[in-house]
Amino acid sequence: MFSKADLHKEAQAHLADGLSREDADRLMDALARVRTFYSDNEARSGQNMLEFVHGMVSTLAMLNSDADTRIACVLSQLFRLDQKAGDEAVEHFGKEVADLIRNLLNLLRLRDITSGAQEVFKGKNATQLAVDQVETLRKMLLAMASDMRVVLIQLAARVTTLRYFADNKMEGEDVQKYAQETMDLYAPLANRLGVWQMKWELEDFSFRFLKPETYREIAKMLEEKRIERESFVVSSIERLKKEVANAGIKAEVSGRPKHIYSIWNKLQGKSLNFKELYDVRAFRVIVDNVNDCYAVLGMVNELWTPMLEEFDDYISRPKSNGYQSLHTVVVAEDGLPLEVQIRTHEMHHFAEYGVAAHWRYKESGGGGAADQEYDEKIAWLRQLLAWQTEIKDTVATPGSEQDQLASKLKSTRLDERIYVLTPHARVIELPKNATPIDFAYHLHSDVGHRCRGAKVDGMMVQLNTPLKNAQTVEIITAKGASATQGPSRDWLNPDYAVSSRTRAKVRAWFNAIEYQESQAAGRAMVEKVLQREGKTAVNLEELSRKLGFAKLEEFFNAVGREKFSSRLIEQALHGELPDKAPVKEDVIVTRKSRASSVAQGAKTGVLVVGTEGLMTQMAKCCKPAPPDDIVGFVTRGKGVSIHRSDCKNFIEMERKNPERVIETDWGASAPDTLYPVNLFVLSLDRQGLLLDISEVFSREKINVVGVSTQSAKGQARMSFTAEVTSTEQLQKAINTIRDVKGVQEVRRY
Repeated sequence: MFSKADLHKEAQAHLADGLSREDADRLMDALARVRTFYSDNEARSGQNMLEFVHGMVSTLAMLNSDADTRIACVLSQLFRLDQKAGDEAVEHFGKEVADLIRNLLNLLRLRDITSGAQEVFKGKNATQLAVDQVETLRKMLLAMASDMRVVLIQLAARVTTLRYFADNKMEGEDVQKYAQETMDLYAPLANRLGVWQMKWELEDFSFRFLKPETYREIAKMLEEKRIERESFVVSSIERLKKEVANAGIKAEVSGRPKHIYSIWNKLQGKSLNFKELYDVRAFRVIVDNVNDCYAVLGMVNELWTPMLEEFDDYISRPKSNGYQSLHTVVVAEDGLPLEVQIRTHEMHHFAEYGVAAHWRYKESGGGGAADQEYDEKIAWLRQLLAWQTEIKDTVATPGSEQDQLASKLKSTRLDERIYVLTPHARVIELPKNATPIDFAYHLHSDVGHRCRGAKVDGMMVQLNTPLKNAQTVEIITAKGASATQGPSRDWLNPDYAVSSRTRAKVRAWFNAIEYQESQAAGRAMVEKVLQREGKTAVNLEELSRKLGFAKLEEFFNAVGREKFSSRLIEQALHGELPDKAPVKEDVIVTRKSRASSVAQGAKTGVLVVGTEGLMTQMAKCCKPAPPDDIVGFVTRGKGVSIHRSDCKNFIEMERKNPERVIETDWGASAPDTLYPVNLFVLSLDRQGLLLDISEVFSREKINVVGVSTQSAKGQARMSFTAEVTSTEQLQKAINTIRDVKGVQEVRRY
């Protein structure tokens, strides 16, 4: 099918574009090595394997990728056919290619594992669960690829396979499944990485197989072929370029023709009909400064007839995510609409690579502060890819600009989190170096409590074994957890549990067990006193109230922990107590008609490890609440001040006086104890904003005891002090407030 001469000619023609002569020869050598194996074999799609590899390399050449990436792409299929030949080829081409192929094979293994990961979720949160799972899979793909070039190879394979399906008019369930997987996982990845050449093909081809009738209908409505639309845009660009040049303005003008999936997506998202869609044909103008933006706008309006109702000035009035640009729609010579976007280089850079990333704005309507670090890394990757693609005339010689960019690209990683799978291929996101214990408690607290062992990829491992990306983890559980068969105290060690949330759940277990044991001991001690005094018929609840306890359980707990003297019980039985029993404030909290706040002296629920009877108070600077990681600092005359472990004030005090730091933990506080916390909200200012946020607090049954608001330049900065039972209750409110119209940032401080 292909002769060696053909291979050499094709490689030199376009497969080796941008490579030095030496690297081009290496690529041709790789193609020659696989020819015998690939010529008579098929890829999984059914396409001839040699044609499949040529298609991938051609796509990578379009992105101006380096030689090692293209060679790894060529050799990637060889291991399916002949392991020995694959090993020999890898040894011949060096460690760089070997590492790329190893990473690529890991991703292919991931695809096999997660092919059934689109689980059928049930219940009222089914849709959101499915969306979250797909998003986690996308992150997992990037995290697994310690070298980002592997993701590009995977995207190139997707494009090549979909082109083959389309050229051969293939249909069926397998094709649709492949298209759905591409739409869910790989097209968004191409979008995030700014690989636009791949993105539109992945989306259009997938849409064609998933909704063939709709695809054909939109294609028909366009009334012109893509090449004709692009030809019109090109001629319009040339016309505008002349006008701009005559005015002495330096500008970059490029076409932005819409593809079919994008058209359908906009029709659906904005409930428009086709006649109302004005950006089927579009181009973008990038200039040096804001004055030039408005000057070019005037030229556009002179060349074509503007549709004034479709003009948007996002420069003077930026979007909520910081996006700036001029958008206008004009009527061209043929009577059809043409959209024009005008912006500066700085605005364009922000839109394409900024932290407010264009991809997050379009895919999810904005992200929270917790995603900022991840977004910044994606933006950095997109910048590297963009730079690499732009360097068309630079040969990748050692030390060259292209060589330096390639080094940065392959060393950029997103591995602060790991992504492992359940036996049913559900992806679980965990902290780096997380263990099977963290995995078990992430699934459910009960699974964690009953955990007795773990299998990783089918092999038994110790419970403190660090997990790695793409491993399948199975937890072996006991039938039931009891005081003697629950979690081990060893699990509180960071070697066993990396996640602070896991350790908090383990601590909560032991606190609950200790509370139950103290209650049982207290009951036995009280009954012993009653028997000794001959008062076994006494109503215990009335006795506990007489002694100042709101609940019988609190009474038993105080007695069991020897915090309450049996002498007081005897006095109460004989009517010798005063109207108010002299009970200890740090043990007994009298409950009123509403929950009590620690700010008003309610029991903090904090245990000072190794010490009894110390007075504790919550620090006002960081306002800790369960299950925050906490630590104590011994003050002068005010007992132990309890801080969050990441509190800046505490860190400074610890630096100056490390001897006054004391270990603390959350004890068993009553369920209606409230902890004050501070919340900051940044939003676009509007009428009714405070009311909408207040309704969230009301729905979540959170009492707000302090509010401060400031408004300037159209933005509202709001600080709330709210009383919550735990940080879980607070986080639920935060997630809901993020959905309030105009809200840009919500965080605890």
